[in-house]
Amino acid sequence: MRIEQHPVLGTYEKGPLVTFTLDGKEMTGYEGEPIAAALRAAGVMVHRHTLKKNEPRGIFCAIGRCTDCVMIVDGEPNVRTCVTPLRAGMKVQTQYGVSAKE
Repeated sequence: MRIEQHPVLGTYEKGPLVTFTLDGKEMTGYEGEPIAAALRAAGVMVHRHTLKKNEPRGIFCAIGRCTDCVMIVDGEPNVRTCVTPLRAGMKVQTQYGVSAKE
């Protein structure tokens, strides 16, 4: 299942198929689509875990307003993956808490 139209980003021209990693595992997605869309298409629903209760979180608002989809991207924590375009070679990691540092 792939997200075709985003409520904030609208439609986008599908770029070439690129590779990126999630927690060290190689994955593919289309350049320019939101990272969260590529993850969802690959069946990944959990983007982070809460710090206190270790509860899983994933896409909730899909417009960049909440923090449920934040992940560590290329070493930077708290990246809202629902509105961040995918680029070839990105290193995406599951995040624990909202202000976690690697």
